[in-house]
Amino acid sequence: MMKTVFCVFFIFLFLFSLTSIGQSKDDEILLTIGDKKITKAEFVRIYKKNNTSEGPVDVKSLKEYLELFINFKLKVIEAEALGYDTASSFIKELEGYRKQLAKPYLTDKQVDEELLKEAYNRSLVDIKASHILIKVPENALPADTLKAYNEALKARKKIIAGEPFEKVAKKVSEDVSVERNGGNLGYFTVFQMVYPFETAAYNTPVGEVSLPVRTKHGFHVIKVFDKRDARGQVKVAHIMIAVPKGSNEKKKANARDTIKYIYEIIMEGEDFVKLAKQYSDDKGSAAKGGELPWFGTGRMIPEFEKVAFALENKGDVSEPLETSYGFHIIKLLDKKPIGTYEEEAPKLKSKISRDSRNYLSRKSIVGVLKKEYNYTYDKKRLADFYKVVTDSIFFGTWKPETVQHLDKPLFSYADTTISQSLFVKYLEKFNRKSPVKPIKVFVDEAYERLVERMLLEYEEGMLEDKYPEFRYLMNEYHDGILLFELTDEMVWTKAVEDTAGLEDYHAKHKDKYMWGKRLDAAVFEYKNEDALKKAQKVMAKRQAKGYSDEDILSIVNKKDSANLKLVEAKIFAKGHNDDVDIAFGISEPGYKVLSEKKLIIDVKKILEPQPKTLQESRGLVTADYQTFLEEDWIKELKKKYKVTVNEEILTKIK
Repeated sequence: MMKTVFCVFFIFLFLFSLTSIGQSKDDEILLTIGDKKITKAEFVRIYKKNNTSEGPVDVKSLKEYLELFINFKLKVIEAEALGYDTASSFIKELEGYRKQLAKPYLTDKQVDEELLKEAYNRSLVDIKASHILIKVPENALPADTLKAYNEALKARKKIIAGEPFEKVAKKVSEDVSVERNGGNLGYFTVFQMVYPFETAAYNTPVGEVSLPVRTKHGFHVIKVFDKRDARGQVKVAHIMIAVPKGSNEKKKANARDTIKYIYEIIMEGEDFVKLAKQYSDDKGSAAKGGELPWFGTGRMIPEFEKVAFALENKGDVSEPLETSYGFHIIKLLDKKPIGTYEEEAPKLKSKISRDSRNYLSRKSIVGVLKKEYNYTYDKKRLADFYKVVTDSIFFGTWKPETVQHLDKPLFSYADTTISQSLFVKYLEKFNRKSPVKPIKVFVDEAYERLVERMLLEYEEGMLEDKYPEFRYLMNEYHDGILLFELTDEMVWTKAVEDTAGLEDYHAKHKDKYMWGKRLDAAVFEYKNEDALKKAQKVMAKRQAKGYSDEDILSIVNKKDSANLKLVEAKIFAKGHNDDVDIAFGISEPGYKVLSEKKLIIDVKKILEPQPKTLQESRGLVTADYQTFLEEDWIKELKKKYKVTVNEEILTKIK
């Protein structure tokens, strides 16, 4: 009950957006609560936000809204007076909300939109390509990086000169799958390759070979063979007869014969689901009748994918096909194309947030902040670290105390200066076992991470000053959390736990919780006219003999247990059962027959209107008691904090 009330109340709160906004010196004071002054501008902004209809302001609704606003402010002021806003739980919860609300302000919205549009446009195209990989670690020495690049460039020249791509790939590529596929990746689409590789593939024309492309794996040379309109997604079921690697011809022949037999009986009308459960060696899908999850380009082995997408109509079944896993029969369950930009955007945003391209937005906003906050750094003082940081930092044995002399300014932004000594402390975090890399590369990367962190933290701290809408939103959350905590204590939980108060409230307001006229009745279903006559004779004697429902059943069903059946027996309120409702017109116990339904409504007792017990009306009583407690609380707050409204200024609001 309490949770339900809270949800409704919080939605109400959020819609009304009752928030405290900074007061300008020249603004007129509309309202004073205790020693807190609230401006006309604050109230008008909130009122206009929630009352968007054009035309003159209705004075009555304005005053009603003002009353809600005052009640809200009273509770927030009381919560602050009681120190709720200094509680660690409150501070932690508000900070959690702030982190979430700040995220959109700490990215480059233009870059975000460009990445989203790029991802959608790429999702409309499938690419078929092959590649050659020359491995080199991300943090390799410059000499090793150059060597790998030149090897990749050399391979590209051979292909340009006319040597078959597959032949060159098998000679030089370090991709573990090259012996099996000759570098052929088949068709793929957006998000299926690392971002730099994906970008190079989409930017390379059909039939051409890219320059060496750097990814975290090394250098790639990519040849694009085809670009086609995206096929969207398909949902299929399949039956698989597995042929394990190394199987002899006899086992393979047996598997082929089995799949042919299954195909033949499917064509004769046998149920696909039943056969999948009985025969398929893909146990994961067999239990679901062979059903596989939706998939698109590049998610299945090429030969399976080709046949699946070639099926045109729902229910179509393919002829048996062979793959590296064995033999399959595929049934088309459904197809869907790529959706519109608006439809696909939410899914693409989610993928971008987990993809390396998301860093581009953060990198861009850091670049913007560097300019905005006049970021500068001392190149020589950064170079000091190239000399004092040693390989020992990769093994957890570096000793920061040996560089305590480094304490000069390293970089600055806005009104903040960061010293070399702070960078030393930051480097201590990396004094552990980690991949070895050139010291200059390590120091530069750590430095850029520190700069990024400091600038983003500074920007986050400036959000309220830079963006009024963020300040308003934070105030809403601030006041909303306070309101919930105090109202929960003073109203919601109190109403549930204050048993004596609840009982007293119910006793004083019994007339509000009344039962209307009710019937203590039983609904019987009879077999035929003969059974009806027998039942009527017995029911006519119910009151005199004191028969129970079980007695009536026993007597009527003595020779045939199917003569009479008890459908339902309880106390009925009007409107709870349409069949019983026809008996509400009777003035004394008796029965009514519904011949069209073969029902007998047997009224044992007529209950006149009477108060509900607390147990019977607890939900309603609790809700009303909460309202009572809240109204009483507001009265006390108005006594505690004097409320003054400047009526002259209120009349100026139009």
